[in-house]
Amino acid sequence: MRRLAVGPTVGILAAALIAAALAGPAEAGSHKKKPSPPAPNSIAWSQVSGPALGPAQSIGGYAAGCITGAQALPGEGTGYQVIRMSRQRYYGHPELIDYLKGFGRKVAAAGLGTALIGDMGQARGGPMSFGHASHQIGLDADVWLRLDHPPMGRNARESLTEIKYVDYGRVRVTEDWSERQAQLVRIAASDPRVTRIFVNPAIKLAMCRHSWPDRAFLRKLRPWHGHDGHMHIRLGCPAGSPQCEDQRDIPDGDGCGDEVESWLGSVYPVVERHNGKPQPRYVSMPPSCSAVLRAAGTRVAAMDDSHGEKALR
Repeated sequence: MRRLAVGPTVGILAAALIAAALAGPAEAGSHKKKPSPPAPNSIAWSQVSGPALGPAQSIGGYAAGCITGAQALPGEGTGYQVIRMSRQRYYGHPELIDYLKGFGRKVAAAGLGTALIGDMGQARGGPMSFGHASHQIGLDADVWLRLDHPPMGRNARESLTEIKYVDYGRVRVTEDWSERQAQLVRIAASDPRVTRIFVNPAIKLAMCRHSWPDRAFLRKLRPWHGHDGHMHIRLGCPAGSPQCEDQRDIPDGDGCGDEVESWLGSVYPVVERHNGKPQPRYVSMPPSCSAVLRAAGTRVAAMDDSHGEKALR
């Protein structure tokens, strides 16, 4: 019987076919086109015209969630004024709205001046097109620490800049830090609905070194990078929000010993680099948030400088 000679090319081909069969579908299909990354969803959430109808519910986590039934904080109130309203980030859960109004009244009663309320959340929460990773479920609010501005018109409040209260060379608060800033932080943290307030480690250190008759509130002050010109206030999950995801409990104690000391060697300034331009990104959100984004809702009229907040329509 004549034997067929198998040349090198045929042998190589056969070996390749056997290897592919043994490799299974994962490797054998390695030449298939890779799936495209999910489309960014931060732009869609930043473009909704108003809150979703329905009962107020915070859904998901602070950095991956949404909200129904959000309310807008009036641009001005006793002891506070909202800044940079053109960002359309003055929405929150009714508990946050109630908290900020009460906070303003306490600031006024203490004779501290006028608190400047910065970014809260978007009309339906969700990821923002620039800036924050959190502020997504209507329970976060930034409050600036400067107290030197009297009540101003809304246009004038668009161009304000923060005062930085941290000397990064010394990792201590600057000479601009005063008893008024310390009392502002104390008032903010004293409400039982507040679970955390993020401040620069140098500010936490200054608050720890202050003489307080009751130091229990210091536990809520959490050191974090940046936050040198404002404090980031966070409320816990409110009643009636079964899908809201609270953070784990903070450690026992006031956090004024080794904990804050451990931060001081790595304190650095954080600068926003968006330059006003959207930065599209994708955030994996709870499935129910898709319905919130598409739901019927209210549209908030433009807030002009002369009439304050106009009615929902």
